Amino acid sequence: MKLSVRHTTRYRFDHPVRGVVQSLRLWPADCASQKVLSWEVRTEGATRGAEFTDGAGDRTALASWRGPLETLTVEVIGEIETVDLFGVLRDHREKGPASLYLRSTRQVRPDQDLKDLSASALEGMKGASDLDRAHALAKAVTDAIEYAPGETRAHTTAAEALSGGKGVCQDHAHALIAVAHAAGIPARYVTGYLQADEDGQQHEASHAWAELFVPELGWVGFDAANRCCPDERYIRLGSGYDAQDAAPIRGVVQGSTPEEHLEVEVVVANGQQQQQ
Repeated sequence: MKLSVRHTTRYRFDHPVRGVVQSLRLWPADCASQKVLSWEVRTEGATRGAEFTDGAGDRTALASWRGPLETLTVEVIGEIETVDLFGVLRDHREKGPASLYLRSTRQVRPDQDLKDLSASALEGMKGASDLDRAHALAKAVTDAIEYAPGETRAHTTAAEALSGGKGVCQDHAHALIAVAHAAGIPARYVTGYLQADEDGQQHEASHAWAELFVPELGWVGFDAANRCCPDERYIRLGSGYDAQDAAPIRGVVQGSTPEEHLEVEVVVANGQQQQQ
């Protein structure tokens, strides 16, 4: 499937700032499930700095804007060819061992309730395959946290989301990482894009899911928010320990701290249908 992407991020400040520096992780990598046909990250008015590919295989670039500055825009336009590999990440170049992703952070640290959820999900599965165990954990998270926008915030932890019983894709991903860690399974947070819903409704922001390490297969993605593994509708951008670590855009504002207004628009569509 060919997917076209337009991702626009606009920042507006209530008073001019001296400058802004951002770390951008907005480039998808080629792997067996996706091939980049075209991709452009536009940062009008910015000076582009160092670029590098980290140990996880994700490309990062620095961009800086000099003020006085009241608005700035980062725009992504591209096209990706995808295939369905049932969530399995193959031919992705990275250097670090999977054990790196047993590290816990504040957002994914399992409390007793998350540990109990992990244990109950795996009860009676001592002889099951590692893949079946991973699926059981994903299902447990889906059942425990209802998808409900507006109920959580950017810094909500996995423990808080489970306690409230409601959340969005970020919360599902954090909770799945937490229950996986409780079971001794390496897991990480993944950012990316998801094609429009079947009813044609576009997503308002980029998407997120978790990858769990399955020894026989390697990294396998699980989107607990949508009860599925990533398929040809998904584009993988990058990964990290949690949402903050994997954020596609991170920045620092220079000068007095202004009130910041953020607008994000993401349109992911079937490029073949658009051509027709």
